[in-house]
Amino acid sequence: MKNIAALQKVVTGVLPDIEPTAAELDAIDVQMPLILAEVELLDAQIITLDRTPNELDARRIRRARRRVLAARRSLGNQHARTAGGAA
Repeated sequence: MKNIAALQKVVTGVLPDIEPTAAELDAIDVQMPLILAEVELLDAQIITLDRTPNELDARRIRRARRRVLAARRSLGNQHARTAGGAA
């Protein structure tokens, strides 16, 4: 039996340093409230997949949606302030 892997070209060369940069980590930190709010909304929606949502489930989903919208608004306002201050 032949080893065909030796006959193929190397697809990926030497991988560069794949650790996130400080700027990427800062961007993640800025977006973390939105990420957490979206995870909370997703969790609330997953809970209702296998059953009919009751009033508590509906409130949980509404509350999670409001948190996502508030986090998006906050992130947008923060971006507008930094963009406006830089111009």
